[in-house]
Amino acid sequence: MSLLEVRHLAKSFGAVKVADDLSFMLEKGAALGVIGPNGAGKSSMFHLIGGSLKPGAGQILLDGADITALRPEQRCRAGIARTFQVPQPFSKMTVFENLLVPSAFGAGAAEPDGDRYCVQVLEQTGLLRKANQPAGTLTLLERKRLELARALAARPRLLLLDEIAGGLTEHETAQLVETIKEINRSGTAIIWIEHIVHALTAVVQRLMVINFGAKVADGSPGEVMGSTIVKRIYMGIEVA
Repeated sequence: MSLLEVRHLAKSFGAVKVADDLSFMLEKGAALGVIGPNGAGKSSMFHLIGGSLKPGAGQILLDGADITALRPEQRCRAGIARTFQVPQPFSKMTVFENLLVPSAFGAGAAEPDGDRYCVQVLEQTGLLRKANQPAGTLTLLERKRLELARALAARPRLLLLDEIAGGLTEHETAQLVETIKEINRSGTAIIWIEHIVHALTAVVQRLMVINFGAKVADGSPGEVMGSTIVKRIYMGIEVA
């Protein structure tokens, strides 16, 4: 049984379709990369999976159970966590306190188990030495890492990453890629939206392309990036 199954999702805002008969599956422990032009509906797909946006039609199944009607916090407790393109931590709280919130209210962890797990996550994401520092004082890379750490603190089975490498240097991106690889190797399934394709292909086993809310390609990274339709709509290359 697949961990996640998206069935014929549809969502429109007036004449604008952000999900157009979108269907795909994700196996347990797998890593799926998602690319597409700006405005293609990639983040809207995450809003639909995460529950902050309700579909006009279609279903979302997690471990075979229909979660389409569940609220975001219910989906979080069921095992779905996500990051956002622009990190918005609780800036006046410490880095450690930022993790305690999703640990307690997302994963339902109680002390001292929750505290110990948050320390493990901080170590995994390279933030342990910043644990007692106010989140508002972090650098961009550190805020990106905190965004990732906060999602992990909810102990997800499915992690949704939304352009988490955006704005980072090449060296910082390489560091982040290694962290995401480690997370995936630990058994957490990942769907990663990213414009930095070489970062994606270093992690994911499969690549999906979305345009105008519809899936236009899905397969191995090599097959997808080499396809005519992807070269045309994503890279702007006209192929005879």
